[in-house]
Amino acid sequence: MRTTLLNMTIDEIMEMMPWIEDYFSSYEINPAEIGNLKLEELGLTPGEDYFTEKGTSYHDFVDGFFMFIEQVKALQQDSGFSINSLTVLPGRNKNGENEAFSVELKKGKVTAIVGPTGSGKSRLLADIESLAQKDTPTGRSILVDGRSPTDEERFSTEGRFIAQLSQNMNFVMDLSVEDFLTLHAESRMVDEIHHIVRKIYDTANVLAGESFSRETPVTQLSGGQSRALMIADTALLSPASVVLIDEIENAGVDKVKSLELLVSNNKIVLISTHDPLLALSADQRIVIKNGGISKLLKTTDDEKKHLKSLEKIDMKITLMREQLRTGEEIDLSDLLV
Repeated sequence: MRTTLLNMTIDEIMEMMPWIEDYFSSYEINPAEIGNLKLEELGLTPGEDYFTEKGTSYHDFVDGFFMFIEQVKALQQDSGFSINSLTVLPGRNKNGENEAFSVELKKGKVTAIVGPTGSGKSRLLADIESLAQKDTPTGRSILVDGRSPTDEERFSTEGRFIAQLSQNMNFVMDLSVEDFLTLHAESRMVDEIHHIVRKIYDTANVLAGESFSRETPVTQLSGGQSRALMIADTALLSPASVVLIDEIENAGVDKVKSLELLVSNNKIVLISTHDPLLALSADQRIVIKNGGISKLLKTTDDEKKHLKSLEKIDMKITLMREQLRTGEEIDLSDLLV
């Protein structure tokens, strides 16, 4: 890598690693003014005397350059800290009765939470999001890879490994979609920012019920478009290992593709849902009753067979919804199963 970077222009290096600008700034060098030069040419321009005045040398500058890259790479790896499992230890329901068993959530698996409205599905999501330690109304405790979480894991805003996508998502920054994604990518110090921004944008448009452009202000996105953008962003850029989603079926996104995307990126996925298609698409489902976990059901082979029929029904309902949105007449004979 060293030889390759030495023979690249500063503009090419900046394109690949925008965060390297911080290193140049520490030497009061503006990369825009030397963009056409190669890194190995900086010994001549600005020259050895320039580095001497800074109390260093060109060779030390180059050595520090590559050390800086190694340090950033190490930080990037740390920010991608992966969680393999979460365990929900028993608490109690609204009557104070103890839950009977614990629940394990694994990487690359989807767990659905089902139950009537007001039964306590969102409370379970909140317990997991806060990594509760018997300090919430349910008295539940959450283990991370079989251990109690540290205070930093629970309360620090840095390096959070849990992302929660709520039903109502509102942006407060008046940026375009592209600027928003670029800002996030820059904050993660990722390489090839333009590539990842494009990938997230394209993926979000696949998930969204209605397409949007990269120039669209995020404040003008619909609820479904916002959710699609954040699902794609969480799957492809966020270091979060755990994704909590509250009623994805109400978001106007392709719910099945959304789950497949998150699972394919090795996330622990937990969804609160009333949708039978989503519930049976999960590997297991937690049944909530009266504020407590009453059952844990593994999706059976027989249920998976019924899932195929549900998918066909869902596709027809989706088609009917799209026809209604676009002002077409509905031919019910085409929609009968």
